Amino acid sequence: MRFRRVTSACCWVVSNIRRYTPHTSFAFLRGYHGSCVRIYDRGSGPPIIVIPGVQGRFEWFAPTFAALRANCRTISYTLAGDLGSSRRLDPTLGFENYLQQVDEIFERTGLTQAAVCGISYGGLVAVHYAASRPERVSALVIASSPGPGWKPDPRQAGYIAHPWRKALPFVATAPGRIWPEVHEARGSLGALSFLARHGLRAATAPMIPGLMAARILESQSIDFSADCAAVRCPTLVVSGEPHLDRIVPVDSTRKYAEMISGAKYVMLERTGHLGMVTRASEWAALVAPFVTHPGDTGARNKI
Repeated sequence: MRFRRVTSACCWVVSNIRRYTPHTSFAFLRGYHGSCVRIYDRGSGPPIIVIPGVQGRFEWFAPTFAALRANCRTISYTLAGDLGSSRRLDPTLGFENYLQQVDEIFERTGLTQAAVCGISYGGLVAVHYAASRPERVSALVIASSPGPGWKPDPRQAGYIAHPWRKALPFVATAPGRIWPEVHEARGSLGALSFLARHGLRAATAPMIPGLMAARILESQSIDFSADCAAVRCPTLVVSGEPHLDRIVPVDSTRKYAEMISGAKYVMLERTGHLGMVTRASEWAALVAPFVTHPGDTGARNKI
């Protein structure tokens, strides 16, 4: 009986993968050394390259891209070293691995300039890229990212110190960590539906705990405040509400708005760390106009 229940559950998951990830479409482009690099490239309008968070998988942000591609050519990819990236990490390059990967995305999509958006950890890559390749970045968007000087809290430090040992508790407690913001954005029934869909996206595009920990440790040795001082392009910083973001303190994200000359800060209400997914349409309504008209500073501070 138990075997039948497990089998039925597995069949249901497989049959519903496409149903629950309706927005995920891919372009398959030739990468370096003849490898096949999977790149999300959909929509039309001003281009924006979206760098995913520390889990490395762009598939987790399918609702975000579906909303964004209505007005922008939306491009994303899996971070180097992860399953599906087809790009190995070169240990001699360190954090530069991720910058060179963005170079590859520009080359393989035929772009010479684009807006660059970093989600959470991806914001560190985005600001470092904008500072070192200013000629390529028309606008910078930083979304719920740890700011210069950010350090993991004790709980996060425990996961980083023992990523594989702590992987199961990390996954098991994730719904509880994000429930307050998901409930605020979606209501009780909507929150349950969201968790089911988001959980399925995460299950079909799994993270690698050891690689996530290594990425965070590597970023701790970089002075991102120097990058902030070097950024010259129009910059939009977006966060959720302080009491709802239980991953990255909003005060840490706001440092980008304070340290990057001319940067604009907007708080997306009824969200925390995952506003780009839980309120994808509203998040895209902030980002798309900025990408289209980067010099327009008329955005509201809250939405």
